[in-house]
Amino acid sequence: MTELASRGDSRSQRPSNEAFREFISSGWDETVPDAERREAADYTPARRDALVRRLPGARLVLSAGVLKVRSNDTDYPFRPDSAFAYYTGLGTDEEPDSVLVIEPSAEDPATAEARYFFRPRAGFDSSEFYADSRYGEMWVGRRPTLTEASQRLGIEVRHIDELRDHLAKDVGAQLSLTVMPGVDAGVEAMVSEIRSQNGLPGGDEAAAESAALKEAASEQRLVKDEYEIGQMRAAVDATLRGFEDVIRHLPEVVGHPRGERVIEGVFAATARADGNGVGYDTIAAAGDHACTLHWTRNDGSVRSDELVLIDAGVEIDSLYTADVTRTLPVSGRFSPVQRKVYDAVLEAADAAFAVARPGLRFRELHAAAMEVLARTLEEWGLLPGTAAESLSPEGQWHRRWMPHGTSHHLGLDVHDCAQARREMYLDAELVPGMVFTIEPGLYFKQNDLLVPGELRGIGVRIEDDVLVTADGVENLSAAAPRRADDVERWIAGLTQ
Repeated sequence: MTELASRGDSRSQRPSNEAFREFISSGWDETVPDAERREAADYTPARRDALVRRLPGARLVLSAGVLKVRSNDTDYPFRPDSAFAYYTGLGTDEEPDSVLVIEPSAEDPATAEARYFFRPRAGFDSSEFYADSRYGEMWVGRRPTLTEASQRLGIEVRHIDELRDHLAKDVGAQLSLTVMPGVDAGVEAMVSEIRSQNGLPGGDEAAAESAALKEAASEQRLVKDEYEIGQMRAAVDATLRGFEDVIRHLPEVVGHPRGERVIEGVFAATARADGNGVGYDTIAAAGDHACTLHWTRNDGSVRSDELVLIDAGVEIDSLYTADVTRTLPVSGRFSPVQRKVYDAVLEAADAAFAVARPGLRFRELHAAAMEVLARTLEEWGLLPGTAAESLSPEGQWHRRWMPHGTSHHLGLDVHDCAQARREMYLDAELVPGMVFTIEPGLYFKQNDLLVPGELRGIGVRIEDDVLVTADGVENLSAAAPRRADDVERWIAGLTQ
């Protein structure tokens, strides 16, 4: 039993006599049905092959991660590392402490061999079954057997106790050993020790190998395969259902001392019902809170004359997440000044959509949106110079009111592929299969003395999830209305 699981022993009233142990271990149906092969298992071999071609001559160690303490003897919900999920095809809370090992095939170094190491189901005659509150079947549910895990993943599966011997086998001059950093400190320490024992360098060289693995795993996800695109569609669809549920509850939000929390809770209910949960902390920002880019405290009230900016995404069971933002008039109708800001942001978003196509460089999406916003802010008399001067590297005044980027990649992480090199991300050309956001905004804080009073406290962002196709882009979240008139009709249809 782990140290963590035993911390409650001082208050335990569990019987420990032999008669009890014999009785509780008997009389259970031990039938184990065949497990269903995961759909992702048809795609993971190609992903692993690509990884060993990128990092030849290395045994690659990808950990799922460990349970993390929330308070005393309770843990946060487990969510495996994204790279681990990508190369195994596992999602949700499967399986803490497990490890995937990928290496070049002895027959063909351009193809990968994969082995999955995890803690399988304990027998009914084990005290773990009934006494271990962190791993025991009676406490947290049944884990799969080795056979079930192999059937699901389509690869060889071994007990986690065999991991060290496998990692050490044949490691040396012809085969390096590299671990994904920052996921499981225990596995990292094991790899470091094995490297040292087998003459592999430590320090900066070992860190560089790990960094290269992290970079490769990130860059490989820049272009989604067919399975991933299907998962992104499902995540977006679930997210839009969550937005509709929020709109239905808008009337009860007004007047509640924590109306923002009500919005957050409604969306979270849909996310848990339709998926694994939210892909990131929901932003439910009313009034001036919308001008705080990552407002996740969500403890404010919501007034009927305000806008509420909702930035939210459902993470489905495969761990792919959407990321959608809509800014809604709480009353159901935009005021003239609210519509003025909203339409300016929409024009900027439309400008990015208009240029998005294969061959465009990713950073040009941002440039297209900024041209619109700089011109608009000049027309409103807010810039200390011209739009052209502001767009120059020496200016950038418009970024006071639009400080974030217009787009980021999306997938297993809400900011997917974040470890990719600049030339593979910002400077890369768009290619079919990329999925990213388009999300310009304008944010006029309540205490901003450089803007007219009527604009202060208004924050607007419009965010959609976009798939690059052979001849353009597809707006995956287009079913959520974007234009002001359509947004008003959307609210009216769901609240009346």
